[in-house]
Amino acid sequence: MRSFILGALLATLLGCGGPMTQEGEPDLASQEAPLPDCSNEPNANLHRYYSDATYTELIGEFGCYCGGLYVWGGRSVYSQYIQEC
Repeated sequence: MRSFILGALLATLLGCGGPMTQEGEPDLASQEAPLPDCSNEPNANLHRYYSDATYTELIGEFGCYCGGLYVWGGRSVYSQYIQEC
């Protein structure tokens, strides 16, 4: 009797029923793209973002630059695209 009560208590705490299933297909359009692998990238593919049209205050970078990955800061409409190391 005691093991039955302990089993019932354990089932109540852990939950009963079958495995959980996903209720729909995942929305792949809302997922972010994976980070690029820059280890074999001989050239640059870098976007630099600036705070305003004077291009004096760098606020972020995204992309590959001479084999290294640069992902930091924010983005803006004021950007420069760099293709060479």
